[in-house]
Formats: sequence, structure tokens, C-alpha cells
Amino acid sequence: MTDRDEPTIRRRDLMVAGSAAAFAACMVGMAYAAVPFYDWFCRTTGFGGTTQVAVAAPGQVLDRKITVRFDANIGAGLPWRFEPERTSIEARLGEVVTVHYRAVNLTARETHGIAGYNVTPLSMGIFFQKINCFCFTDQTLKAGEKRDMAVVFYIDPKMAQDADGKEVDTITLSYTFHPQRDVQRPVADSASAGRPGRI
Repeated sequence: MTDRDEPTIRRRDLMVAGSAAAFAACMVGMAYAAVPFYDWFCRTTGFGGTTQVAVAAPGQVLDRKITVRFDANIGAGLPWRFEPERTSIEARLGEVVTVHYRAVNLTARETHGIAGYNVTPLSMGIFFQKINCFCFTDQTLKAGEKRDMAVVFYIDPKMAQDADGKEVDTITLSYTFHPQRDVQRPVADSASAGRPGRI
């Protein structure tokens, strides 16, 4: 190798290193963007049983009824009892329904949980419209505390025109509570610590 070759090799090495760094930065950026993009995709399409968020009741209620089942689960490490007030109801398409789930802290200490959910059949998530829900909100229960948490929803009347929806007569709404680490609360909130959590 001659002295003339050294600058060329050094330049090539710098280009390879720069390209590798740019590629790594691009991959990190895509990883961060993937989560909100996937969340947007699921909420838009109902993919994976993701329900939709509604702000008001639909303009019509159809005579067709759907059986809605309610399922409740507890993730490992959360010492709660969690159950729906009833296991199923019949709801007309477009009818606004309110149901409650109850959580009970079975320990002698304050514990924290947060719920995720899905709908089955998965393809019906696009039609399951929630107006109010306790999911993805930290729930703090004091020792032995019980809390009733409301879910307000309707099934979109558009389900009646959907090729898959015409064959479905039962939908299951399933929640799973997972443990949360102790939540650091501002000092200003200490006076209201005994009030029920946000639902």
C-alpha cells in the first residue's frame, strides 16, 4: 500500500462508518414511530380487536340484537379480584349501553393497576364504539378498596351491512388488568388521596 492509497482508504472507512450511523439512527427513529403508527392503524381499522372511540350516540338504533359477553382477567402479580357486574347482555345495534366492572384490592396495602382490552371476533373491533372506558388509566386501590368502573358503548349499526358482521351474533369484550409500579403523585394530590380514582 502506498502513501497515496491511505487517504482513499480513510475516506472510504469514514463513508462506511457514516452510512452505518445514519442507518442505525433511521432504525431507531422507525422503532419510535412504529408504536404510534401501529396504534393509529389498529384504531382506524379495528385490527386485532381494537375498539373505536366515539363521542356521541349514533343516529339510529336497529332492531337486530347482538349478545355482548364480558370477560375479566388479572395479570400475574396483581392481587385484585376483577369481574363484570354481569357476564352478558343483549344490545340492539346503535343502542348505548352502560355496564360496570368491579375491582377489589385483596391486600392490606395500596396497589396500582392498568387495564388493556380487546374485542372478539377480532374483525368486529371496528364496530365496537366506546364512549367511556377505564382502560389505559392508572387505577389506585387502597387496602381492601372496591371500585366500580363503567364502560359506555354501542355497536355501530354499520355492522348490519358488513359481510362478516352479518354472520356474527356474539361479541366478547375482554379486559385484563396488569400491575403498575407505585405511582409518584404530586404533593398537591395528597389531600385528595382518599377520593376514588378517575374512571
